[in-house]
Amino acid sequence: MSQVTRIPFIPYRLFFLYIEPTSALAGAWYASFRPQDYLRDLSSSGTPWIPTAGDLSTQTTMTLLQLANLYLLFATNEYCVLSSTNDVVIWRSLLFGLLVADFGHLITMAPLGGEVFWKFWDWNAMKWGSVGFVYLGATLRICFLAGIGLKRAQEEEKKRD
Repeated sequence: MSQVTRIPFIPYRLFFLYIEPTSALAGAWYASFRPQDYLRDLSSSGTPWIPTAGDLSTQTTMTLLQLANLYLLFATNEYCVLSSTNDVVIWRSLLFGLLVADFGHLITMAPLGGEVFWKFWDWNAMKWGSVGFVYLGATLRICFLAGIGLKRAQEEEKKRD
């Protein structure tokens, strides 16, 4: 059964409709048009390899372009679906799928070592985006799925009567 509710602008609408899709679009641009920087910034600060255009294989370039396409899909799905409805069942369905993706994204950071998940003082901008920002998104998704800050429309109607 659908549960139409007023989904608060702060933090949910602001983050899920504007901040996160914009961030995903930035990631798509970065992976597409600055692939060397993307790879360098994603790796450990102690990694001596600084890729140049000639260092990237066709397969690596294709993989980064596919990643950029997935970031684009992520951004458009999140914005288009969530901006089109106040049905909390739809919001929960999409946000649950994105929460699964958050955990998958964090797992992709594991090759850098366990300290990448907690040693925030060593993070560069890419690690803040790939770990810290993902922590924020996952936390907001968990809060939404738990119903924190949501009031059912029916409850609000009763209060107005």
